[in-house]
Amino acid sequence: MVNELDAFLAEVIPVQEAAERAIHDGTVEPRLALWSRQEPITLFGADMTAVGFDDVEPSFRKVASWFSDCTDYTFEVVAAGVSGDLAYTVGYEHSTGTVVGAPRTYTLRVTHIYRRENGQWRIVHRHGDLPPAQEQSPE
Repeated sequence: MVNELDAFLAEVIPVQEAAERAIHDGTVEPRLALWSRQEPITLFGADMTAVGFDDVEPSFRKVASWFSDCTDYTFEVVAAGVSGDLAYTVGYEHSTGTVVGAPRTYTLRVTHIYRRENGQWRIVHRHGDLPPAQEQSPE
């Protein structure tokens, strides 16, 4: 029998990985599709902060404009949990591609908070930053 956490991860992670790979290739729509439109939603990105979907959407469009030619993307889940209609993931995003015209491989530490809305998991918060050993941010 699949427990609630395993069901959440099986449903969310493949879709989220595909959306993140897309944004790292310059396409923002799959990431936007995963995000809630119900407030509150927040973004604490490595290079920008946004509160509310009206601020989050243009931030993601800007981020997508920085990226192209994604050759590798993986989301390494370190911890996750589900409680009712709220869930979270903590992990590392490993990416290889072109960032602002230059080839780059990097890792971000990321935390996501999800809310179940009408039976669908939606992201309501993202915090991403560089691990201490890295110096320049892609987002």
